[in-house]
Amino acid sequence: METNLLMDFIVDKENKTVHVKREFDASLPNVWSAWTEAEILDLWWAPAPWKSQTKSMEFKEGGRRLYAMVGPDGQEGWSFFDYTSITPKTNFKHSSTFCDADANPIPDMGSSYWDVSFSEQGDLTVVDIKIKRDSLAELEKVIEMGFKEGFTSAMKGLDKIFETKK
Repeated sequence: METNLLMDFIVDKENKTVHVKREFDASLPNVWSAWTEAEILDLWWAPAPWKSQTKSMEFKEGGRRLYAMVGPDGQEGWSFFDYTSITPKTNFKHSSTFCDADANPIPDMGSSYWDVSFSEQGDLTVVDIKIKRDSLAELEKVIEMGFKEGFTSAMKGLDKIFETKK
C-alpha cells in the first residue's frame, strides 16, 4: 500500500475555511464512486471504530444524503448533505449539516459548505476539498470536535478499500 500519499490539511481562520488536498492510489472513476455512492461511502465515511449508515441518498443537484455515524456502543451522530452542484467525475458541491434522525438541523451548529474537486495525476487521483463555515466560531468548534483527526482516519479507511481492489 502506498504510504506516502499526499494529505494537506490547512485551516484558514481569516476566510473561515479548511482546505484538504488528498491523493489516492486509485483511478478517478473509482474515487468518484467512493465519494458519490452510498454503499461505498458507508464503508469509509466515519472514523474507525465508528461506522457510517446512510438512511437515504439521492446524488443529484437538489438531492440529499441523510446518514448517521454510529459508534461502537450504538451512539448516533446524524448529518445531511444537500447537493447543490454536480459535474460528473470532476466536482460536486454540498452543504453539510448536523441534525437529528429526521433531518431537523441542530440549533447553533450551522453548516459546512463543501467544494470537492477530482483530478488525475499519473496513476493517482487527487481530491481537492474546500470547506467553508459561516463563522470563525463554527469553524473552531468543528476543529475542536476532532474534524482533522476524524477525517484523516476516514481517508485511511478509503485507502484500505482501494488497496483491496488492486
